[in-house]
Amino acid sequence: MRDNLQSQLKTLLRVEVAMLRTWFRVQESNAEAAANSAEMRDYFSQLADLQTSTSPAGSTEAADIHRAVEQQLGSVMSSHRYIGYFIADKSHRILTAADPALIGQLEPDRLDDLLQTALDGRSTVSAPFPSIVPLKSASGRYRTDLPTMYVAAPIRGDDFTVMGVLGLQIRPEEKFTEILQLGRIGESGETYAVDADAQMVSNSRFDSDLMLLGLIPQEEDSRSLLTIQVRDPGVNMMDGYRPQLLRADMPVTRMAASVIAGNEDCDVDGYPDYRGVPVIGAWQWLQDYNIGIATEIDYAEAYRPLAILQWAFRGLFALLVASSIAIFIFTVIVARLQREAQAAAVEARNVGQYELLEKLGQGAMGMVYMGRHAMLQRPTAVKLLDLDKINDTTIARFEREVQITCQLNNPNTIAIYDYGRTPEGVFYYAMEYLDGITLQNLVDRAGPIPEGRVIHLLLQICGSLFEAHSRGLVHRDIKPANIMLNRRGGLPDVIKVLDFGLVKAVDAQKQSGMTAANSLTGTPLYISPEGVNSPSLVDHRSDIYAVGATGYFLLTGRPPFLSDNLVELLRMHSTEAPLPPSQRLGHQVSTELEEALLACLEKNPANRPQTARELSNLLRQSPSFGEWKLEDGDAWWGRHERRQLVDSRESSDSIPAGQSGFDRTILSGDSEEP
Repeated sequence: MRDNLQSQLKTLLRVEVAMLRTWFRVQESNAEAAANSAEMRDYFSQLADLQTSTSPAGSTEAADIHRAVEQQLGSVMSSHRYIGYFIADKSHRILTAADPALIGQLEPDRLDDLLQTALDGRSTVSAPFPSIVPLKSASGRYRTDLPTMYVAAPIRGDDFTVMGVLGLQIRPEEKFTEILQLGRIGESGETYAVDADAQMVSNSRFDSDLMLLGLIPQEEDSRSLLTIQVRDPGVNMMDGYRPQLLRADMPVTRMAASVIAGNEDCDVDGYPDYRGVPVIGAWQWLQDYNIGIATEIDYAEAYRPLAILQWAFRGLFALLVASSIAIFIFTVIVARLQREAQAAAVEARNVGQYELLEKLGQGAMGMVYMGRHAMLQRPTAVKLLDLDKINDTTIARFEREVQITCQLNNPNTIAIYDYGRTPEGVFYYAMEYLDGITLQNLVDRAGPIPEGRVIHLLLQICGSLFEAHSRGLVHRDIKPANIMLNRRGGLPDVIKVLDFGLVKAVDAQKQSGMTAANSLTGTPLYISPEGVNSPSLVDHRSDIYAVGATGYFLLTGRPPFLSDNLVELLRMHSTEAPLPPSQRLGHQVSTELEEALLACLEKNPANRPQTARELSNLLRQSPSFGEWKLEDGDAWWGRHERRQLVDSRESSDSIPAGQSGFDRTILSGDSEEP
């Protein structure tokens, strides 16, 4: 319950802060556009000249300039509901303003920080403060000290130096307060803003209650904005208690003290708010705008479902305990008998027509054994569905993986020999046995590999993918750990593409539904930008991106992007350009190969090679193509005997998948990463 409330509060706070920042940026953009038009620069120069001329401030010339400025700003003020404006020079003197009484005066202290920030070259928005000029209240009367706020932008000359400042006046009770009041949980939740003096600078949802409590005057235009000090009265005023201290002598609330100190925090243990009501809340200080944002909900309302849930659970438990025990015992007996039968089949080392010789690895869905066909005596990798994970979903996915992979005949795609189910209910399929090393382990052990060999390996990967793509299938998890390097049929450096468990049909009606259409699938280190932003739009060009990332890894020894933070890593794939391999390595890489890899890593799929065969043609244009010859492969494999590749097989059960020389998990086709 606490974790859930904390998550809700933090999420709501993040949304509110994001909405508020967006609104601030819109205001700043409006002010910048108005401040930096050619006409505004000209008017500013004329106003500045008036300050040094002998013409009186009320002359016809001055009146014409003030009128022209007002007409220039008229459209932006009417379209964005600004209620006033001012233009000030570097000495903080107001050159013109919507209220003529301000012209020629020095800027009030309340706007000093706002003005200085704009003169430093950065647009900004002030926190609400009491106005010094009369404003029209909600009742139609003109009063000073009504809440107001300004957005200010620098006025720049032709050489981009700051000449002065344009300020546009905003009613905080409109959009600013409206945005904050959108954020609330339940009946008692509210979101509001405070300034550095613990003053509430947005309207509370509970103004009518605050009037009854005597915290704000019972007048027509009274409101909590700029009236309420966010201080702890020491008693719950909503229960009828009255504080013993004056408001100014009360300590600020826990939230106000923390947020004014610049902290971002969340408290679900409870603390008194400005009414003395126990609440829980989350808060964040916006340093750029010198205000804090807090979202709170009454403690009693937040935890009310917990008591109801506890009583409901106790009653339900009392009614069902007897039947639950009986069902449990029956289930345990049946499951044990079934498990014993299945385990006996595995222990007997016979599954269908295959004799199981040795366990090779454990994947997310099952175990892989080295086996041998009883009649053909051919070495085979036999994958068994994990007995602990047998259900309709896992069986359907297991079957789907077999059916998809067996459609592919390319020599660089792992071959499926057989699929079946034993009388004891053990699902299995048999595939070719690969005694090799994954590209991940190859680079982890040997570091970056030569250009010629990179091209030789990538061409084989492209061959496997071209067949899959031609059949309307997208792999969606191409990465070094899913590609094995083998010596097959007397040939060295033979690639085998594995793990078609995440593959999908491009035609949505052909999908089996095993992978949700909008879920994030694949491995973050090699995922395409569209795989991050729009998983449902992933197509064969996402595999091209992953092939480029894999080639980058083979060539440089590192993926294109690295980060300890998953969100940051996905952002880098979506927005950042990868460092060219030649810069990453510190030495020259053939231009053709580098351009081919970077073309694969383009953010826009339309800018990548459109097919695996097109990528193959680009790779063949590199002068390094053909440098890696059969003799080079034989020499390399001669130096790396099977005993060297499969290091410490005896202790492999204690080594995580992907860390040993022979990647046992890869053979299972379930090398999924979190």
